[in-house]
This record gives sequence, C-alpha cells and structure tokens, in this order.
Amino acid sequence: RQKKGDAGIVDGEGAYKGPWARYQDDQLYEDEAMLGEEELASDEEYIEEAIVPARSATVAKLTSDYQDDIANTETTEFHGASQYDYQGRTYMHVPQDLGIDLRQEPGSQKNYIPKKLIHTWKSHTKAINALRFLPNSGHLLLSASADAKVKLWDVYHNRELLRTYSGHTKSVTDATFSPTGTHFLSGSYDRHMKLWDTETGACISRFQTSTKAVPHVLRFYPSTDTNEFLCGTSDKKIVQFDIRSGEMTQEYDHHLQAVNTITFVDENRRFITTSDDKSLRAWEYNIPVPIKFIAEPYMYSLVRASPHPNGKSVAFQSGDNQIVVYASTDRFRQNRKKCFRGHNNAGYAIDVGISPDGQFLMSGDSGGYVCFWDWKTCKMWHKVSAHEGPVVCAVWHPKESSKVATAGVGGEIKYWD
Repeated sequence: RQKKGDAGIVDGEGAYKGPWARYQDDQLYEDEAMLGEEELASDEEYIEEAIVPARSATVAKLTSDYQDDIANTETTEFHGASQYDYQGRTYMHVPQDLGIDLRQEPGSQKNYIPKKLIHTWKSHTKAINALRFLPNSGHLLLSASADAKVKLWDVYHNRELLRTYSGHTKSVTDATFSPTGTHFLSGSYDRHMKLWDTETGACISRFQTSTKAVPHVLRFYPSTDTNEFLCGTSDKKIVQFDIRSGEMTQEYDHHLQAVNTITFVDENRRFITTSDDKSLRAWEYNIPVPIKFIAEPYMYSLVRASPHPNGKSVAFQSGDNQIVVYASTDRFRQNRKKCFRGHNNAGYAIDVGISPDGQFLMSGDSGGYVCFWDWKTCKMWHKVSAHEGPVVCAVWHPKESSKVATAGVGGEIKYWD
C-alpha cells in the first residue's frame, strides 16, 4: 500500500493521502484502462475480441411471417337435420304444431316452479357465459361459451344443435338477440363485438371500442326498429354504437371500474348500469350524464340484473350472497323490504331471472343449485341441485308456464320443467 503521507503537504510528492491511500496495483489497472479508451486512428478498425460469431441456420420464412388475423375470419356450420322444412321455411319459423301458442303475450299465463330435468344439451367444451331464448317465441336457445363459440339450439321437436357460429378467438363474454331475433351480437375477450345473422350464420359487421376494451355486457336498444346497441366495457365506459354506420355515437363515462350490467327501464327512455365500483347509475338514453348515482358503504358490486315484468323494479345479484331490488321509476331507490337470501353467489357472476308473470325469482348458485323465491313474500320456495359446478346462467322460457334453461361451468345446458 502507498504511504499515508505528511499532513503538512497538500500537493505533490509525499502529499497526505490518509485513509485514501491506494494499493500499488491499482495504478497499473488504471493505466491499462486509459490505454484501452484511446481513440482509434482514422484508418484503424475496432475489433471486438473474445466473441465467436454464432453460425445459426437461416430462419424459415413461415416462422417469421405474421399470421393472418383470425379475428376477422368467421365461419358457421349448420348441424340440424335439414335447413328447410317441406314448405321451404328455416328454423326461424315459429312452430305451430306443439299444442302451445308461442305467439301469445308473455306473462299471459300463470307460472310454476320447474321440478324435473327434461333435456340436456352437450356440445360446448368449456363454461357457458350466456344463455338467451329467442325473443317473442322462445323456440330457439342461444348459448355463448368460454370455448369461443356461440351455438343455437332447437328447444322443441328433436332438441338438436342447429348452428355453430365461430369467429372469436377467446372466451365469449356475452351474447344478446336484437328485439326481433333476426340478428344477435356477441362480445369476447378478443376485444371484438360481432353482429351475426341468426338464420344464415353470416357475420354482418364487427365493432371495437376506440380503446380496444373488452366488452362485458351487450344490450340492443329494445325497440323493434332499433339500429343501436350499448356495450359495457372493461375500461369503465358504456359505449353506444350504430349498427348501420358502425360508428360510436355516444359514450357514457362515469363509472370507476368495469361495467357489469345494462338494464333498460321506464319505457326504454332510461337505463341503469352497475359496475365493479359498487355503484349504480341511472342515465337518460343518449345523454351522457347520470341522472342518479347510488353508492352506499354497505353496497357490494351488482353483477347481474333482471327487470320485473311490471316495469316498476329491477332485481340485482349482489356480491354478498343476496339479491337486492331497486325501483326503476323516478327515484331509483332500493326497496328495503325486498331482499332474497339463502343462496351463495360470492365470486361468480350468476344470472338472476324473473318469471314472465312476475311471480317467481330465480338464481343460480355457486354450489350447483338453482334457487326459486316467491316475489311477493321473498320466501325461498325451492332449491334444485342442477349442475356439478356453479350454475352461472339461468333463464325462464318467455312463453311456457314452467320451463327453465340453466348452464354451468361444465359446459352442459339443462332444460327443466
């Protein structure tokens, strides 16, 4: 080690180094480093040493070539026995040989609670996220699944699989019929929304939000000549699209987390949305400012909704194992007397449904049950063990007295009477 030096000398030979005195070899390293950093002469070339160039095989073009975007290629397959009946009508024709009038007003007959399983449909390979009966008649059933497929089933006659609609690359989050049933929308985790022709299976148009958000809930504006739909997304917005132009026409941006439900109320002049931010907001259609905002400290996020046929209230599946009811008129207040308990829903987005005559309320359960309550008294009437895993989807048939379709995370759809 170098000498400490004399505290009296500041500079030069024998200057004070104290505890900063170096080791003798350090100087050697420093001199070498200085030499290494010398600039090269203009005709010299820098040579990297000690790295042997790797001899790699040339990459085949196919491996580096970008794959075509599969999200824009839709296919459909018809599985039924025949596409047309003896009169040349497709499956869209409402059957009249059933001994039941499928053209009657919904809710015009008394409903009963289903007791027995009458059919099981199997084709999906993963969990089912949405079940929808065809509006007005209910003779077809649409199912959207996590296997990225949407399927259409016959509810009567042979109860066969009629058509598969393939075009999404990831799990389908929601599907919804247009008010006439001739078209339906599907949304998926691949961030696309697609409009399909129910009859031919053709994909008519595709939609994406400007931020490419995941659509969580899709709803057509419920009038027969509608050309607009709402989409609740993962990035807190409700977006309104026009299906003729494909343009976004309105954006309702007040929620603080992903949107879960959209429910039209008050003769379709308003709609209620709920979100993971544990709030409920009511809006006038086409006006992007909420007219009512409800968020209480005891509220949980409301994950599914079902309007009551009388048009005065909406039932919401609340994350704390209960179903709560809010008025769908001017005040949008919670009806404290109506609260349905006795099932487990925590951790799942489980459907809630109200019978067409408004007499019973139904919900799935994370233990595989389907539960039924009396709407007036809020007493649980019946609990059916339906599936092995959680029952996520449960829908009433719009025209029959006691028919219900349920589906769970196993991919089976069951039909009860």
